[in-house]
Amino acid sequence: MGPNARTMDVSGKSEVVDEGDVWAPVQRERSYTTGSLSESSGLKRRNQGERAAAQVTEEKEPRNKRVRPVAKTLSATSTPQQGKVTPLKKLSLSIQRSIGCRNENRLFSFSPRTRSRDSGSAKKRSSKLWSETYDSAGEELSAREVKRQEVIFELMQGERMLVEDLHLVKKNYYEPMLKLSIMTQDELNQIFGILDTLPPLHQDLFDRLVKLRHEDGTVDQMGPTMLDWLPQLHTYKTYCCNQVAAKALLDHKRRNPAVHNFLQLCQESAFSRKLDVWSFLDLPRSRLVKYPLLLKEVLKHTVAEHPDHATLSQAVSADYSRIS
Repeated sequence: MGPNARTMDVSGKSEVVDEGDVWAPVQRERSYTTGSLSESSGLKRRNQGERAAAQVTEEKEPRNKRVRPVAKTLSATSTPQQGKVTPLKKLSLSIQRSIGCRNENRLFSFSPRTRSRDSGSAKKRSSKLWSETYDSAGEELSAREVKRQEVIFELMQGERMLVEDLHLVKKNYYEPMLKLSIMTQDELNQIFGILDTLPPLHQDLFDRLVKLRHEDGTVDQMGPTMLDWLPQLHTYKTYCCNQVAAKALLDHKRRNPAVHNFLQLCQESAFSRKLDVWSFLDLPRSRLVKYPLLLKEVLKHTVAEHPDHATLSQAVSADYSRIS
């Protein structure tokens, strides 16, 4: 064909077209730039939308919202195992087997300890003050007199708790070991000594001091009562002299499995407040040391013009060295 080319349209007519003026589309390779930009911009918009939604959620929820720990959540949903044999129960059964008392379970049975929120109170007794015990205490008293009443109250409470502990020792240690033949009666008498004679002595002092107490909880004069009661402490001379031999025999008997297991079980029980048997047996001796200290403290807070000052001075100056 020449410079002019003949073409035919759709209707069949022919026309001359200059080849130099013919337009043809340029075939280009497909570019993904535009698509990539659109996709990235769409992703960017989606991310911005998610961040905006998260921001709205955070604004709705308080920042101080407390999250429950996972451990507590698991413990709340889990149920305790039923019928589980505790180590304390195993120990109790082993003691019964070792001493051959399978048919006398009622003589020696302790319920296993269960943990509670007040587990700490099993070890320590409540130590309320005089001013906490009596509502109207100290309303019309001087600060010095209030301290004086606090010390007197401490002395009285100490006597009451000592009597309770001495009865506890006999009931939970002496009598079970005698019934179960863990020790012979001679061995128990040597270890426990004259412990039976001490509770009435301290109960007597407690009762005397209670009689001196007024309705408001105050005690005017305690010096004469203490002077009359203190000479009875010479009974302790026999008890204190036996302490060394008693401790040696007790340590020797601990090598016996039956004795060791029994004392261990008692120490793990609630009534013992996690104290060893010797801690109870040594309570009377340690109580002796406190009398001079408590009496000096009462005298310290007693004014010289008080009618109780002279008798308290005599009680403080008493010779305690012959007792212990």
